[in-house]
Formats: sequence, C-alpha cells, structure tokens
Amino acid sequence: MPLPPDARPAIAIQWAHKLQHLLQTLAFCLAVAALQFAFEPHRPFVPNAIYSLLIGTIIWAVVDLGRHLLPSARETGWPPGIAGVLLVVTGIVAGYFLGNRLGDFICTTFDLYGPRPMVHGDAHVRTGMLITLMAGIVGSYWFYSRNKSEYLLRRMRESQRHADEARLKLLETQLEPHMLFNTLANLRALIAVDPGRAQQMLDHMIAYLRSTLDASRSTTHPLQAEFDRLRDYLELMKIRMGPRLSYELDLPPELAGQRVPTLLLQPLVENSIQHGLEPKVQGGRIAVRARRDGDRLLVEVEDTGIGEASAESAGNGFGLAQIRERLRTLHGEGARFDFDRDAGGAHARISLPIA
Repeated sequence: MPLPPDARPAIAIQWAHKLQHLLQTLAFCLAVAALQFAFEPHRPFVPNAIYSLLIGTIIWAVVDLGRHLLPSARETGWPPGIAGVLLVVTGIVAGYFLGNRLGDFICTTFDLYGPRPMVHGDAHVRTGMLITLMAGIVGSYWFYSRNKSEYLLRRMRESQRHADEARLKLLETQLEPHMLFNTLANLRALIAVDPGRAQQMLDHMIAYLRSTLDASRSTTHPLQAEFDRLRDYLELMKIRMGPRLSYELDLPPELAGQRVPTLLLQPLVENSIQHGLEPKVQGGRIAVRARRDGDRLLVEVEDTGIGEASAESAGNGFGLAQIRERLRTLHGEGARFDFDRDAGGAHARISLPIA
C-alpha cells in the first residue's frame, strides 16, 4: 500500500537530539516524583523517583525511538493519524507495567523502602496509573509540539532564503542593463572615430558578457571570478579612455576562492570612472585591492579622480544603492559598506565575514 502524501519513510536517528530528549524526560520524571512526594509525604522520595524515572524512560524509548520505525508526517516527524496515537498508548502501557516491575525489583533488592513494607493498594495503583497516563500524554504532546515548531521554523528559514535569493536576482537584473547600456553607448561613440579600437572593445565586451552570463547562474561566486570580470570591464574602458586610464588589481591567492556576491565590484569601478576619472582632463588611476583582516574580507576601490569636486550624487547613485541593498539582503548586519571622497579622489570599502 503506498504511503499517504504527507508521510515519509523513517529518517536517520540523530543521537545528539535523542540524548537531549532523554535528559529532558529524566528532568520531567524527577519533577513528577517531587510533585507526588509533595502530595504523599509519608511515602519515601527515592522509590518514587526510581519508579518515575523507569516509567518515563521506557515511555520515551518506545515513543521517541519507535516513531522512526513508522512512516512519519513531514510537519512533525511523528506517525500520522491512528498510528501515532497507538504508539503513544503502547509507550504508556509498556512504561507503566515494565517500569513498575523494574521498580519493584530494584527497591526490593536494595531495600530502598527500609523498615516500612512496600504496599501497593488499589488506591495507590489507580493513582500510579493516572499519573503515568497524564505524564505520558503531556510529555508526548510536548515533544510533538516541539518537533512541529522546529519544522515550521525550518520552513520559514527556507522560505526566507528563497526570498532573499529571488530578491538578489531581481537586483542583478536591474543592474545588468544599467551597465550594458553605458558600455554600448561608449562603443557607439568609438565606432565613429576609431573602428580598430572599437573592434578591440567589442572583443572585450564579448568576454565580459560571457563571464557575466556565467555569474548570473548563482548569487555568489569566487572573488577571482569577480576580479576577472572586472579586468574585462577595465580593458573596455581603457580602450575608450586610452592613456587617461590606468588600473591595478591586487588579489592575494589565498582569497581567490572566497565567495562574494556577483556583480559586487563592477558598480564601484564604474562609479569611479563616471564621476571621478572621466570628468578629469588628465584622467587617473583605479586600484582594487582585497585583503584579510582577522575573520573578515576587506575589498577596497580607490581612484585618483576629482573627488570632492564630483557630483553630489556620486556616493548615492543607482549602482552604489544596489550594492548596499544586496549586501544587506545577503549578509544582514554582517556586511559593511563605506564610501567617502576627498581632494585626492574617492574611496569605497566593503567588509564581509569570511565563510
């Protein structure tokens, strides 16, 4: 018979979680024994504690370990329907009878009742059965509720992660045309004055678009890939600006594999060219450096452009706003982005936690 759609085969047991459940069960059993002793102070506490611990441990073993032998609901990790009810009932019955037998044996063997005889009257039996039933139901429901809550939390985290990835993709789709249109405009202007250099620019543009396509398949990629794409873009700009533009890319080998958001550095370099170097008659230099600072990755983009004389919106433009948004979406408070300008040019700095 096929399993219902909301059920799955037994999953691998995570023993660390089982140990945690067992310790919680033992603490609950001691609390029950203490409560029983408060209502029946004439009965010794130690035997009550032994009976309670034995009964609770057997119920826990039957229910918490036995549920992995049955198809379990995805939402709770417990058998659905009547199977779950029967499992709990079986655990309570087994816990009561086996726990009492073992408790009688231990208390008799080690004379834990002392000079007082061990008497199980009808009233005591009924009380023990009621306590076992109530404690078994309460404990089973508590674990059931916890498992369901943990499942819902996992689903919420997964949904949030998917939403963040979709948001990052949306930001990328907004940013890619912005850069592409700028590059095509530069290419169009160069075709009219220098077809040879325009051809070189087109070759670099093809290489750049190819690497951009590769990067679009994920929200992060190695820092080396980011530097490679940045080199293609700078070569495009170097053909257009000629000797007015020079650049330096410094990426230590040990940081080449560090994953960063795709399209992270491109807007910074474009901002430096558009607002810093192009308006400057003699042009200038762009330096992009990555280094490690403890457990954080630092990436800096500096230029020798017009700095404080540039447009007031240079530090709050479209590309830089997207960088802030993408870093906040992907890393939350773990990322930091600083941008400032002075008479010597502009300086952008990104700080990320190293994975």
